[in-house]
Amino acid sequence: MTEVEVITKGWGSSIGVIIPKAIIKKEHIGKNEKIIMSFKKAHTAKEIFGLIPTGWKKTTQELKDEARKGWE
Repeated sequence: MTEVEVITKGWGSSIGVIIPKAIIKKEHIGKNEKIIMSFKKAHTAKEIFGLIPTGWKKTTQELKDEARKGWE
């Protein structure tokens, strides 16, 4: 199995991806051939930081001080 990062493209009312030529050659993929694809979305920093609960009121310094507890 080969893993590659691709960008989605609009194709009518659908979304498609282009399989790079190097992958086609490596995996011996031909036209009208059935293949199995796995999907894993790359998350953005905004999505990750959006997971922090709202109402988070600690300052950066307070977080640093908490992290240092027990190390001094």
